[in-house]
Amino acid sequence: MIDLHVTEAKPSDAEALVGIIHAAFGARPPLDPPGTALQETAQSVAEAVGQHGGLLACVDEVPAGAMLFAERDGWLVLRRVSVHPRFQHRGVATAMVGCAEDVAESRGLDGVRLIARAELPSTVEFWMRRGYVEAGRRGTEVEVVKRLPIEIVSRSPDQTRDVGRRLAGMLRAGDVVLLAGELGAGKTTLTQGIAAGLEVEGEVTSPTFVIARCHRSKGTGPALLHADAYRLGGVAELDDLDLDASVDESVTVVEWGGGLAENLAEDRLDVVISRSVGAEEESGVRRIRIVPVGRRWIDTPLRALVAPDHDDHVQHASNEHSGTAANA
Repeated sequence: MIDLHVTEAKPSDAEALVGIIHAAFGARPPLDPPGTALQETAQSVAEAVGQHGGLLACVDEVPAGAMLFAERDGWLVLRRVSVHPRFQHRGVATAMVGCAEDVAESRGLDGVRLIARAELPSTVEFWMRRGYVEAGRRGTEVEVVKRLPIEIVSRSPDQTRDVGRRLAGMLRAGDVVLLAGELGAGKTTLTQGIAAGLEVEGEVTSPTFVIARCHRSKGTGPALLHADAYRLGGVAELDDLDLDASVDESVTVVEWGGGLAENLAEDRLDVVISRSVGAEEESGVRRIRIVPVGRRWIDTPLRALVAPDHDDHVQHASNEHSGTAANA
C-alpha cells in the first residue's frame, strides 16, 4: 500500500511542481505543434499558483503529481496536469482530478474544463471515463468539460415542487430525468413541479401501478412522460414499455430509473432525493442532488437557473477528496 496525499499547492512548492511538469511532459512523444509546458519555470509556476492555485500530489512524501489552476467565465480551468513517470498508473491523476472538482465546488464554480491533445487518445479517454465530455476541437486541441452536480436543500414539499418548476424552465423535448430516492423521499412531488412548469394536462400522481403516463401539453410545449420502474424486473421489461419511441417528443421522467433507464438518452439529469438525518429529519428536510450527464448540459447554467437563492438553498456536493490524504 502506498500513501497518496494531495494538497492545495503553495507558491513555495514551485520547484517541486515544475520538476514534475518537466518530467511528465518531457516523457511524452513529440507533438506537432509542440506544447509549451517545458517552458515553465519555478517563477512562472509560483506566479500561477499564487494567482489561482493548484495541486501537489505526493506518494510516500515524494512529489509525484502537479496541476495548475486558472478561472474563466465561472469555470475552473486545469493546466499542466502532470504525473511523474516514476509514479504513473498508481491513481495519482485520478486523485488530483477528484480534488480539483472539490476545489471547483468549494469556489462555487459551475464545473471544470481543460485542453487535451488529440494525438494522445489515451489521455482523452482518461477524461471521458471520469464523466467529462468533448466540448469542441481546434486543430489538435480537444476541450473537455464537466459540469458539476449541485445540491439543493428543500424544507417542504412546496419547495421541492418549486425546484421541479425551475427544472422545467430548462427542459425541452428529448430530455430525460432519472429520479432516485427511497420511498416517500419526494420523487413524485418533484415531478409535480416539473409538470406545473411544463404546463401539461392531468394530475401527476405516483405511476407505480400504471407504470407510465403521458401528460400532454396544454399549449405548444413538450409532453411529460412520467414512468416508474419500481416494479420492473429489469432492462428488458423497461424496453417492453417502448419509452424510447416517445423520448424525442417528450420530457421523460423516470422514477427508480437508476441502472435501468440510462440508455434512453446519452444526455440526462440524474436526480437523487434524500431525507436529512437528525433533527432535520423530523422537519421534512430533503436534499436534492442534480447530476448533469452529457454534452447537453455544458452550456446550461444549472446552478443559476435551478437555485438562484444560492446562499439559502444550495450546498456544494460532498467533499470526498478535498486536499486531504488518500490511500491507494
